[in-house]
Amino acid sequence: MATQALNVLISAKALAYVREAARARYGLDQIHFIPYNGRQLDEQTLAQVDIAFVSRDITGRSTKYVLDPATDSFYRMMEQAPNLQWVHVHSAGVDRPVYVRLRDKGLKVTSATGALSGIVAQSVLAAVLALNRRFRFLEQAQREHVWAPLLDELMPADLQGQHVVLAGWGPIGQTIQRYLDMLGMRVTVLRNSAVTTPTDISMVSYDALHRILPEADWLILACPLTETTRRLVDRKALDAMKAGACIVNVSRGEVIDEAALIEALGSGHIGGAYLDVVEKEPLASDSPLWDMPNVIVSPHTAGHSTGNEARVADIFLET
Repeated sequence: MATQALNVLISAKALAYVREAARARYGLDQIHFIPYNGRQLDEQTLAQVDIAFVSRDITGRSTKYVLDPATDSFYRMMEQAPNLQWVHVHSAGVDRPVYVRLRDKGLKVTSATGALSGIVAQSVLAAVLALNRRFRFLEQAQREHVWAPLLDELMPADLQGQHVVLAGWGPIGQTIQRYLDMLGMRVTVLRNSAVTTPTDISMVSYDALHRILPEADWLILACPLTETTRRLVDRKALDAMKAGACIVNVSRGEVIDEAALIEALGSGHIGGAYLDVVEKEPLASDSPLWDMPNVIVSPHTAGHSTGNEARVADIFLET
């Protein structure tokens, strides 16, 4: 006997690249799409929804704190759909308030972890190189038409042999480690527990952070936002870091005490930072971070790439 088709709420844009792959894999009798064109669906249609696919175009330029109307509409429909069972999200993180509320209601919420790992790791690699090679300084010198070679106190240190503390050991963290290994950098991984692995990579638990920070040249954050990692990098942690050490954050802004970070960057104790995320997004126009010469601000875009649509769709269809 034929099973009833599952009804998937999906944006019209995402439908264009998901439909054929889904039909080839599951057939026309197993999956039915309910397209969203930016307008609220009626109660009868919402009652049919079993699954919601939150694609990149749905979140658009929205953040946790500021929602575009189309994003807000889609979120409200998910919360109003009485028979919704599963929500799949294009991003690696699922800590937005709407996903927390849906999980609290007993719904399954899954992410596209793995689809973005290579792209985010490339951004981290670029950030390490840019901070180490003083690209911000060179950019400013070019803007001012000044010939300013990296000599004397500006001479970059060799990356080979430098020590990185890497928070997070998911697909993103593991890819970052491979890239840093290519540069000859030594990595210590922070994770929930110091689980032994078949590799020779040092693993320590989060409660060892303050012990190992004084040895670190870099702190790279690629961990999920949890009660353990929220404000992980507080004033005490920043004070414990080696003078001139750099921070790369592709995790969540709430992992760092932003006010303390700004102070440490301003004093020069922290030598530089690449911040793809901040405590409250979008970053306020009057934030000191915008104008700091040792900071690269990236508007939560470290994982953006044209190939993500196909990778996210594959993970959705395999889940």
